[in-house]
Amino acid sequence: MPSPAEDPKAAAQPTGSAGSAVSTPGVLVLGAGPAGLACAMELSKKGRKALVIERDEQVGGLAKTLTVREGELEFLTDIGPHRFFSKNKYLYDFIEDLLHEEWRKVPRLTRQFIEGKYYNYPVNFQQVVRNLGFWRSCRIGVDYVLARLRYGLLQKPLRTFEDYVVANFGRALAEFSMINYTEKIWGIPVRDIHPDWAKQRIHGLNLWSVFKNALGLRGKKGPKSLVDEFYYPQFGTGTIYEEIGRHLQKKGTEIRVRTEPVKVRHDGKRITSVDLKSPEGVVTVQPEHVVESVPLTHFLTLLDPPPPPEVTSAASQLKWRAQVYLFLTLDKDKVTDDNWIYFPSKDIPFGRTSEMKNFSPDMCPPGKTSFFIEFFAFEGDAIWAMTKEQVLDLVMPYFEKWGFFSRKEVRQAYLWKRPHVYPVYDNEYKARLATIQGWLERLENLVYVGRPGRFRYTNQDHSLEMGIIASRMILEGRKYDMDTVGSENEYFEKGPIYEKRI
Repeated sequence: MPSPAEDPKAAAQPTGSAGSAVSTPGVLVLGAGPAGLACAMELSKKGRKALVIERDEQVGGLAKTLTVREGELEFLTDIGPHRFFSKNKYLYDFIEDLLHEEWRKVPRLTRQFIEGKYYNYPVNFQQVVRNLGFWRSCRIGVDYVLARLRYGLLQKPLRTFEDYVVANFGRALAEFSMINYTEKIWGIPVRDIHPDWAKQRIHGLNLWSVFKNALGLRGKKGPKSLVDEFYYPQFGTGTIYEEIGRHLQKKGTEIRVRTEPVKVRHDGKRITSVDLKSPEGVVTVQPEHVVESVPLTHFLTLLDPPPPPEVTSAASQLKWRAQVYLFLTLDKDKVTDDNWIYFPSKDIPFGRTSEMKNFSPDMCPPGKTSFFIEFFAFEGDAIWAMTKEQVLDLVMPYFEKWGFFSRKEVRQAYLWKRPHVYPVYDNEYKARLATIQGWLERLENLVYVGRPGRFRYTNQDHSLEMGIIASRMILEGRKYDMDTVGSENEYFEKGPIYEKRI
């Protein structure tokens, strides 16, 4: 089967590499993901040019959109779909200025497939009762009351993710749909996962809030939850970053793909020079400021001289979760109505599927659809070493059994693998990260941003915010607390849907 053409639509993509002449940049941005591009865009608005480098062929990082061509047919897919939501209206305006009418509101349908039945996500109380039956639902209620007594009245501390979800949902419901899926994502027991993961992703969401919502007691004031709908670009999330690339190039900002840093020199107070490698060779630049959005643990290995032993030791113990993606094009009009389906059971090898057509009909040719299948892994796991044919053979029995599609309906299969996708929040990560950050803060002209750059699980809106804040730090010559981005004290997937400006 052919491999995909990762076509970012030529007009949107920068050309060139670091082997040709490079002028010394005022700001060097390492990585053209959401954070790095947002920083360069804000600097450009203020008349400050930057040099943006990207190891891949295409901008957008994990939020890029890939183009797969099969003869005259064209299929588009994100690397795992990225819906957009935010509490920051500036970000909506920022993106709308780029996309205009290509920016659409999409109804959301996300479900979990558990024990042969579908459950809406987040939890729909009536549906749970209907699917589980009266007595099993009562068990969930009793477990929740006992958990509130144990963690509330008796004040048992929340030391792990397991403590957090049991305290907020009860043991029975936590084990039914949360603990198993979380362990599937991270590959470690929930007792070894830091409660920060729950506080960041589901703070404010608990069984009582679900019950109140079922009774219509949520209240009508406040922002509308993106549980119901979200914005999505007509031709994929990557459109946002391709458009940023176009704007930057028009304003004179240089973006160089197939280019990566191989050595970062410093004198203990400032970064003094960076060696950039491309297929044409290596050049050295001496930027005034460096914005780093590549994986933090990798960046530390580039430093010359290297960090002290306690820093390198802390970095070596930080873990990343990788992903394997199988993308199928189908001779079928539609598989489901879902944007995503989650599969918490460990007996099912994949964790999540998505159908791009349900995000935007323009992601597939008429009468066709596609299916994106995600596996969570550590590099070196069995799934990481599998070929495309082996992964397809692994998943097909499930989809044929469930009536999703048959082998005959599969046109082509494409396999991608990405390391450094999820920073693992184990119980020791916070102390290790503090050791690293404490030392990096000594480098006055370094700003590190984004999910990989800060070793922090963020969605694209928070990465964009980090990039914007990084630009202000450079323009204003002062520090901002980057760790406050995305730390809202409520359910992570809750935010306003701003109407388009007229």
